[in-house]
Amino acid sequence: MLIILAIIGLIVLGVAIYDVTQQRHAILRNFPVVGHFRYVLESFGPELRQYILTSNDEEKPFSRDERRWIYTSAYARDNTFGFGTDNAVDAAPDYLIIEQATFPHRPLVGEPSTPTWDFAVPCAKVLGGAHGRAEAFRPNSVVNVSGMSFGALSGAAIEALNRGAAAVGCYQNTGEGGISPHHLHGADLVFQIGTGYFGCRDASGAFSLDQLRTTIAGAPVRALEIKLSQGAKPGLGGLLPAAKVTPEIAAIRGIPVGEDCRSPNRHSAFDDVDGLIEFTERLADATGLPVGIKSAVGETGFWVDLADRMALTGGGPDFVNVDGGEGGTGAAPLVFADHVALPFLRAFPRVYRCFAERDLHEQVVFIGGGRLGLADRAAAAMALGCALVHVGREAMLAVGCIQAQRCHTGRCPTGVATQSKRLERGLHPDQKSVRAANYLATLRHELLRLARACGHDHPGLIRPDQLSLLDPGHPTTSLQTSVGYVDGWGLPSADDVAALRAAWPQPAGLPDR
Repeated sequence: MLIILAIIGLIVLGVAIYDVTQQRHAILRNFPVVGHFRYVLESFGPELRQYILTSNDEEKPFSRDERRWIYTSAYARDNTFGFGTDNAVDAAPDYLIIEQATFPHRPLVGEPSTPTWDFAVPCAKVLGGAHGRAEAFRPNSVVNVSGMSFGALSGAAIEALNRGAAAVGCYQNTGEGGISPHHLHGADLVFQIGTGYFGCRDASGAFSLDQLRTTIAGAPVRALEIKLSQGAKPGLGGLLPAAKVTPEIAAIRGIPVGEDCRSPNRHSAFDDVDGLIEFTERLADATGLPVGIKSAVGETGFWVDLADRMALTGGGPDFVNVDGGEGGTGAAPLVFADHVALPFLRAFPRVYRCFAERDLHEQVVFIGGGRLGLADRAAAAMALGCALVHVGREAMLAVGCIQAQRCHTGRCPTGVATQSKRLERGLHPDQKSVRAANYLATLRHELLRLARACGHDHPGLIRPDQLSLLDPGHPTTSLQTSVGYVDGWGLPSADDVAALRAAWPQPAGLPDR
């Protein structure tokens, strides 16, 4: 008996040593031996769920099917599903259907049949081009990494996302926490200016243009984003719990160590729409960079006023990033996460119409966020008028997140949303950056395949009348009709399309259908 126990002990010790030294799985690295039980239970998941647990599409915010697609895409494994859909297509309200063309568009000459890192799908518009910004540019990818700050995420997670984005030609939004060394691993950056002005504040906490210049000097910052609000907690400002405020983060943000870091619920650098436009132009003039805004959507009056004043003055944001109310956050009161701000498919058309009715929709680059890291929702966003989509939690899943929903505690078991060095060591950027790159490339590839299925050569050309919403007991409604668009809305201008086709770096160009 003692020999058997000794053998078992040696086996367990060997497994433990392997677990803490391997770099592929954060769960095993942080929780040796016992972490294997998660994978054992996961392997029996379909059989167990069939009888006693939830179905594949019930869990929120990301269902089991959605997470499986992200995970297998990140691992570059087979991400197909067998036996057909198990979604309640005929019973689910507002179920999105993409109406394919009878004669799909042919692939590009030399276009890969599987996701590859170096096959870019560029933005259909030039960021800052309409306002003649000195540093205007065309983003190399229609899919990019959303604003998640160092603090909300660990340094290892930020580095993995940055390196993954760099590998596939995406940019990374810094989030409102400033630029950290973890952001400087090759990807272009969009520097986010939040209400706390972290990275661009003076000693009193007020905005400082000189500090902004100092912060972005030498960093690969391609644009500035003024964060008005966030989909998961609009009207509140940000919150970084004390458990996550380490000395490194405190130094980057200019705040006390170990205390809750709260951003105000509004900006102090401007008070109204005219002030926002003036602030935007001040930043653009000082840096030459495109400048935009990020906001959740509540009252319509703000957007009407902004479009009116932009039409009158000729100035204002180069891009508008609409964050759906279903978007993610590290910490938020339940009522704000559940009941404040419109979800993306309701929010975005409300904003777009304000600009389209004033013939400004072709001058502004629209960006979307809020569970858009899934190909069907990303395609819908682009059909509604988004030139770019941002992915946040989906990118977190790609680098190891298991949807434990412990982000607000600082005890994320996979080292993604934590500042615990013990937990963070489980996330190895060398491994996870590859998975981030695989996921981003796969989402881009899926968007391109959906565009082909709809008869187009670029996902930005999918029309809103090519998608429908199914609602039990009601006639099928096109997305265009549902959101009140007129023909031509949601699409780039003819000049933008011509410039895109001229700029797309393919030796044979884009063939006609």
